[in-house]
Amino acid sequence: MARRVLVIEDSDVIQRLIEVCLRPAGLEVETASDGPTGLDQALAAPPDLIILDVGLPKMDGWEVLARLRENPATKTVRVLVLTAHAQEANRERAGQVGADAFLTKPFRPNELRSVATELLASSESLAG
Repeated sequence: MARRVLVIEDSDVIQRLIEVCLRPAGLEVETASDGPTGLDQALAAPPDLIILDVGLPKMDGWEVLARLRENPATKTVRVLVLTAHAQEANRERAGQVGADAFLTKPFRPNELRSVATELLASSESLAG
């Protein structure tokens, strides 16, 4: 069964780029274009990994991450924060709010695929 990745990102172009990066690794990619939709999708059917933009419409990524971590169904789902805001303060905040990894845009496709597969492997070792 393919591992599921939920990409919560408001840019269609970035969504497609992430899909192109991850599908060759055998991952099933689902997308959401705003915070509330992504949160609802994650809560309804928790994915194996969430790739989360910070600058989302309706509810920012920080709020989405906080709510994911508060909910028993999603508190252990791996989350990769992917943002154009490369400031060190954002990297620190991501760790404080509960992100498992942090990458900045523009990202290198191989690096994104590598970080995603490492996070998925680490979640398998915890579950098994």
